[in-house]
Amino acid sequence: MNALMFLLPAVVIVLLSLPLVKALTGKVSANSVKMRMLCHLCGFFGAIGLTLVLSISSSPVFAAGIDGTLAQGLGFISAALVTAVSSVAAAIAISAAAPAAIGAFSENPENFGKALIFVALGEGIAIYGLLISILIINNL
Repeated sequence: MNALMFLLPAVVIVLLSLPLVKALTGKVSANSVKMRMLCHLCGFFGAIGLTLVLSISSSPVFAAGIDGTLAQGLGFISAALVTAVSSVAAAIAISAAAPAAIGAFSENPENFGKALIFVALGEGIAIYGLLISILIINNL
């Protein structure tokens, strides 16, 4: 494994996430956020285009020597999508349940166990997604 195989994707990831740093911290105006999001989207689709061009050419970055079928590739993509979507769904569930649990606990300390159950149910969504992706990868 040479340095190019590690550094090129790392540089691309850093460059794609740089426009969002100040936008997510809330230290910029609304027009600046729109410009940063537009820059981020253009960079993202540019990176996808560059990946497609490099994968068609004989670039050493993509010459890993991996032989596989289309079904295996789609299986790995589906495992990644299951994990990603279940993690996002768990984050949404926890972001709604955790503040309510904290509020209920602050009003009445006896509600801690009941509130914790609802937060843990949101965590279960991510665990189920990870389990399904492991099952998908085991069948490949």
